[in-house]
Amino acid sequence: MAKKQLWQDDYWLLLMQQYLSKPVGIKPVYSRSMVDLSLELHINPMELHRRMGEIAQLRTPRIERIWQEYSQNPRRLSRAVSLLRSMKGFNSGGDFFEGVEVHETFERDFRPLPEDERLSPIMLILILDLYFRLTPITMTQETPEVQQLAKLMCIPTPLVVEVLDVFQYCDPYLKRRAANCSPLLQACKTVWQRYGNGDPRQLADLAEQLKEYYKA
Repeated sequence: MAKKQLWQDDYWLLLMQQYLSKPVGIKPVYSRSMVDLSLELHINPMELHRRMGEIAQLRTPRIERIWQEYSQNPRRLSRAVSLLRSMKGFNSGGDFFEGVEVHETFERDFRPLPEDERLSPIMLILILDLYFRLTPITMTQETPEVQQLAKLMCIPTPLVVEVLDVFQYCDPYLKRRAANCSPLLQACKTVWQRYGNGDPRQLADLAEQLKEYYKA
């Protein structure tokens, strides 16, 4: 049976490079650079964020040794990271992950939807958070909050309005029974099932963190 992927010591180099990038310090969980590294390593951003905290605290002798060797020599660190990334099979199903079973979970949230490649699940999550801040009558292109979110995610404002409309068919309180033929309906239902029936404050907190991904 293939074993699950475990943290490898080489990953500290990649994470330390992130930590030392300006501004130096712990990066937001869902900053684009953190998410990109998470997708590269198939490790949840929350886990990388936790381990970045260990770097900040120099928690282990191993981290202290790496810090002493590389923290004042970014060129040496860059060369080490480049060498690691040049390994055959890195960031793929090849030799680098041989014997490792990779189960995609969070990765799917950051990938384009097959129904519309302009959107991804995390974008639907952000739009769902906006949905709970508006009323149906304000879910229009003229509403400033709709325009702001569309600008943040670099998508057309009418597309945000379309998703808001689809969420109305997912909302049990509205009891809309008319058929909605939008190809986004199933994707919106999936996001609603994950977050629509929970505490809106938790959704709001998550959305605020996810917005960091678009602030690059």
